[in-house]
Amino acid sequence: GCAMATLTGRAANFMSRHLPKLGAKGTQRQVAQFKASNGAKGNKMFGKPVFLLETVGRKSGEPRPVMLMLVRRGDDLIVVGSNGGNPVTPNWYRNLMAAEKTEVQVGPDRWWTTAREVEGEEFDQCWKLATAAYPDFDTYQELTDRRIPVAVLERVES
Repeated sequence: GCAMATLTGRAANFMSRHLPKLGAKGTQRQVAQFKASNGAKGNKMFGKPVFLLETVGRKSGEPRPVMLMLVRRGDDLIVVGSNGGNPVTPNWYRNLMAAEKTEVQVGPDRWWTTAREVEGEEFDQCWKLATAAYPDFDTYQELTDRRIPVAVLERVES
């Protein structure tokens, strides 16, 4: 399965670098579908489960919803700022780290979370969980010089 993972990883990397506008349009459509169906539709990407992260633009204050790969660690969600192996950290990740709390939706369930970037041993543990769920993250790491950041979203009472 290694060659396949690299293929989809490379395709996503190519898309994110050369066709970012196209990607944004697809995201908007998927977010709309996911919300309208209460998480029943648009909840997969490349056949893998995804969830909705409701980030807010750190400069604009506008809602910036994104669909991300669903990686669980107990009650927490793990997010990877891969940007498809792009050299820059994705905007949603910066917005997430700038916000005090961010709302997520997994299937029909919505809750508030706080984000914390992980380091050291916890980073390694989270990276293993993320790549087990979505092997393309390893491909993205090979395609970029920056260390891809990883954060844990911990549930808070709203």
